[in-house]
Amino acid sequence: MKRAIVIGASSGIGWEVTKLLIADGWTVGAAARREDRLRELKTLAQPGQRVETACIDVTNAEAPGQLRSLIAQLGGMELFFYAPGIGKVNRQLQTDIELATVETNVTGFTRLIGEAYHYFVEAGGGHIAAISSIAGTMGLGPAPAYSASKAMQATYLQALEQLIHQQKQSIRITDIRPGFVDTALLTGQRYPMMLRPEKVAKEIVWAINHKKHVRIIDWKYRLLTSLWRCVPKWLWRRLPL
Repeated sequence: MKRAIVIGASSGIGWEVTKLLIADGWTVGAAARREDRLRELKTLAQPGQRVETACIDVTNAEAPGQLRSLIAQLGGMELFFYAPGIGKVNRQLQTDIELATVETNVTGFTRLIGEAYHYFVEAGGGHIAAISSIAGTMGLGPAPAYSASKAMQATYLQALEQLIHQQKQSIRITDIRPGFVDTALLTGQRYPMMLRPEKVAKEIVWAINHKKHVRIIDWKYRLLTSLWRCVPKWLWRRLPL
């Protein structure tokens, strides 16, 4: 049995990854805030294959229980893939934008990743894969909460790996760090080296199948983030981003 839960499956990268998992024969539990969009995924199921859907909002305190219900519908889970994330350029540091970003990218992330972790401890193992971002590599002035929340996600996943090793759990972690991807998150904004979500999804599934710990997508962003880390802090503070 190959059973996967995808959170954030209704659009963008989550949608594309879900389609690839279905095509690869996985039994999939697709969850997001917009359940109407998820129903389209059921039409992709192959004969004898199941695709279950659920409306789950990661900012809702009831989300962990809803995740457990979806797992029960599938009869178990071997892969948990977490895709939700929000962020905006916020040079004026508007409080509502910053707090909404933290609520989804920090609180919601911690809530659902933690519940998946607890499930896999009980089940004796599994694989957690989650999208963070290259934006967490360094503090980005145009989007403070987004950049900081993505750094938190990457650090949290790294900390979980250490915890897993200490507790001798059979849980695999994969941290996916894309560059700029042409999804609804960036609607109306143009950035250099924009990636197509279909291409990103293929590399994500490859990273999951090859049990990678961290995967920066793609090679251009692997080079870029390596250069970022070499920039002295005094110079980074002065960069006109």
